[in-house]
Amino acid sequence: MTIAIIQFGGSNCDLDVLHVLKDVVGVDAELVWYKEHDLDRFEGAVIPGGFSYGDYLRAGAIASRTPIMDSVKKMADEGKPVMGICNGFQILTESGLLNGALATNMYPKFRCEGTYLRVETTDSPFTSAFKEGEVIRIPIAHMEGNFYADEQTLSNMEDEKLVAFRYVDKDGNVADEVNPNGSQENIAGILSGKRNVMGLMPHPERASESILGSDDGVRMFQSMVEYINNR
Repeated sequence: MTIAIIQFGGSNCDLDVLHVLKDVVGVDAELVWYKEHDLDRFEGAVIPGGFSYGDYLRAGAIASRTPIMDSVKKMADEGKPVMGICNGFQILTESGLLNGALATNMYPKFRCEGTYLRVETTDSPFTSAFKEGEVIRIPIAHMEGNFYADEQTLSNMEDEKLVAFRYVDKDGNVADEVNPNGSQENIAGILSGKRNVMGLMPHPERASESILGSDDGVRMFQSMVEYINNR
């Protein structure tokens, strides 16, 4: 098993994800530059955080139109797991692999802090190692993490349990004051209709070892690996 970590000009969390996959989870992972076209040899992919193309135009807009994203779409169509973290989430929405859009934070400044998330579903390749309703702690680092979707899309997401994580307080309560960016319904992460693509704004790779203050994030990568092993 080898997982691809897609690199764009401006990616800056790629080595963190590589460390977690190889040294913490213990699987093969490889950094893949965006000019590569063929991802057939990989069993899954992570699009890491950063500032691809300097967030020019819109965050993720240019990266979503690079040829490698056609290969990422092919992976998703084949049922392989694809995780987009922060800028990776933005790239996934811009490319149409996930619904909705990510706009500038309601209070327009960069937010870098710990957040509590509530696990909304365990029925996905990325959340199977959690318990539904469990509260975990994962940090954010973004300026454009304000998730938006129209009412019908939000309703469908709720009906199909495609919301993976919500921002909550430490007791698991949804509240405006713990929403760091103004995301609708306090949404922090979502799934595709086939459930094998996930985007989230918080950074699980920054919460994958206890020395960092939380190791809750490592279970997302472990879930992904378990899904691949069981395919």
